[in-house]
Amino acid sequence: MSVKVSGLTKIYGAQRAVDEISFEVRKGEVLGFLGPNGAGKSTTIKILTCFIPQSSGTATVCGHDTISAPLEVAKKIGYLPESKSGRHCWCLLVDDHWMGPEQRRPTPKG
Repeated sequence: MSVKVSGLTKIYGAQRAVDEISFEVRKGEVLGFLGPNGAGKSTTIKILTCFIPQSSGTATVCGHDTISAPLEVAKKIGYLPESKSGRHCWCLLVDDHWMGPEQRRPTPKG
């Protein structure tokens, strides 16, 4: 898997959450995001997993653009976002592997 990010920016109103970051991760490499709260780590991951769009710049996963090919990106990655409410967890069952991401379902905790 490869990830390429160029000039990635995300703006919420007057707040610049991600400010023109660029990096590349090649097949076999490992990348970790470190930084204080509010540094843009989670926002960057949400962009790379197609949960939110970037304001500007480009991001590709395995050659697929996060804006123009989000379903192709979703086929290449797995992402379990943190739930602040604690009400649901997204569970990926064996049968879900053969379903598209739009067909996956939340499963109550417990």
